[in-house]
Amino acid sequence: MNQINRVAIVGGTHGNEFTGAYLIQKFAQFPNLITRPSFETVTLLANPNAFAAGRRYVEKDLNRCFLKQDLQDPTLNCYEELQAKSIQNTLASNADKQANFILDLHSSTANMGLTIILVNSHPLNLKLAAYLSHISPLVRIYRCSFKSIEENPFVNSLCELGFAIEVGPIAQGILKAILFQQTEELVHAVLDYLEQFNQGKIPSTNETLILYDHLSVVDYPKKQDGTIFGMIHPELQDKDYQALNPGDPIFITFDDKTIIYEGKSTVWPIFINEAAYYEKGIAMCLTQRQQINI
Repeated sequence: MNQINRVAIVGGTHGNEFTGAYLIQKFAQFPNLITRPSFETVTLLANPNAFAAGRRYVEKDLNRCFLKQDLQDPTLNCYEELQAKSIQNTLASNADKQANFILDLHSSTANMGLTIILVNSHPLNLKLAAYLSHISPLVRIYRCSFKSIEENPFVNSLCELGFAIEVGPIAQGILKAILFQQTEELVHAVLDYLEQFNQGKIPSTNETLILYDHLSVVDYPKKQDGTIFGMIHPELQDKDYQALNPGDPIFITFDDKTIIYEGKSTVWPIFINEAAYYEKGIAMCLTQRQQINI
C-alpha cells in the first residue's frame, strides 16, 4: 500500500458505547475536523437501531458478524447479520468506495485506558501503533491476531489496514468528556499520520514497541448449572495491564473464599470485569507483555 485513498471511521458498532457513536455524529456535523488533503474520510454509525435503543445489539453482537463465511451465507439474516453485509458492501465490496483504512471506535467498562487493538501485524499498523504510544503514554497496544482474515469476526476484518480504539473505564450508555476528548485526539493523530504517510514523511518513532499479546480468556467461577458464585477479587479489580503472578488473588467467592491465579507464569490481564463479557463467559483476557522490534 503506497497510498491511502479512503479512511473509514466507524462508531456505534455496539449501540450502548456512546463515545464512538457521538464522535461519529460530531464528525458528520463538522467534517472539516477529519478532512485531510490526500485522502477521503468517511464516517459510519454501524448499528443505528441498537444505538437508538441504547443497547449493545438488537439480536446479535455486530462485532462478531464479519466472518467471511458468514458474510457470504444468504441464510444469515437477523438484523446485525444484514447490517454486517451492508457495511461490507459500503466499505469493502465496491472498488471505487473501498476503505483502505478502518478505524473502529469502542469503549469499555474495564480500566482499559486508551487501547489500540491490533488484529494483524501489518507493518503500517505496527508503526502507527508505535507512533501513538510514543506521543501518548496513556496508549497501550493489545494484539489479538488471527491466523487469517477468514477467522476474524470483527469490523476490522474488512480491511488489512486499521484497528479498533478501546477506551475506558466508562459505564455503558453514557458519555465521559475526558475519554471523548482523548479518543478524538487519537483519531486526529491517526489521520495526521496517514496524511504524512501519503506524503512520504512518516514520523520517526522508537524502533521498539511494547505489545500485550492475547493468550487466553478466563471465565468467572461457576456452578455446574452455569450460575456465577464469585467475583473479581478487590486486589485485581481495575488492575488492567498490571502483572498477575502465580498465587495472586483473582476471584473472591460469595462465601468470602479467595481463588488464586494458578498459572505457571506471570500474565497481564485486561478487560477485567467487562460488563459486556458476562454473557460471553469472559471475566478477563490474559496477555503476555513483550517488546518487539519494528
